[in-house]
Amino acid sequence: MTAQVVLVHGIRTSATMWRAQVAHLRDRGVPVTAVDLPGHGTRMAETFTLDGAFETIDDAVRQAAERGPVLLVGHSMGGLLSTAYVGREDRPPVSAFIAASCTAIPRGVGLAIYRALALGFDRLPGRGQRITDWVLDRTLPVETRPDFGAGGYAYDAQDVALASLSVLDLLAALRRIDVPMWFVNGQYDQLRLNERLFARLAPAAELIVIPRTSHLVTAMRPRVFNAVVDLALATLADTGSRSAT
Repeated sequence: MTAQVVLVHGIRTSATMWRAQVAHLRDRGVPVTAVDLPGHGTRMAETFTLDGAFETIDDAVRQAAERGPVLLVGHSMGGLLSTAYVGREDRPPVSAFIAASCTAIPRGVGLAIYRALALGFDRLPGRGQRITDWVLDRTLPVETRPDFGAGGYAYDAQDVALASLSVLDLLAALRRIDVPMWFVNGQYDQLRLNERLFARLAPAAELIVIPRTSHLVTAMRPRVFNAVVDLALATLADTGSRSAT
């Protein structure tokens, strides 16, 4: 059976952030699904809820699992949600997992500061979009620069989504994950805070830190991130061939 890839985007962006990965996988003939979470992208009019987000991920994973082993890839908020999902007590049909830019525990003072900053930007003219554009113009390559905002920015979902993350028991989830797993962080990612703890708690995990890269690792160094996806797919193929013998 052919490996299937499911991609889960981060907060405020949408499935369009994965365009470089989708193109790479389709060129390789690998089936791929990039979802939009509630309140984001094509579902901007919906209200974000944790239940709705988990239902979205689960639906995509279970449909893909009917066709082959599933590699789940999540970035930032999508990575946090996917970590909680893969680490459920009732284990979902995920055969390998890449958690990108999401090795921080979203609660306490850190989350409060992040929410305050986000709300502060939201009060600026144009909801701070000029600052966002200025940063992206100077950090993302031309080939991926349009992708991050192509599906629109989910400003209205941002605070409720951030607040909801505080109930996730990621440490318990990490202890239950026993599939091949990779934490992928940029060298300058602000969410590297707990990366060693996360890697220690997930016995099947490897930690990859990509030099000269920020939080937006998938778009800033797309070829390097695609190589990690290829590594995960090769691991899946090797695992499958060994289990068949």
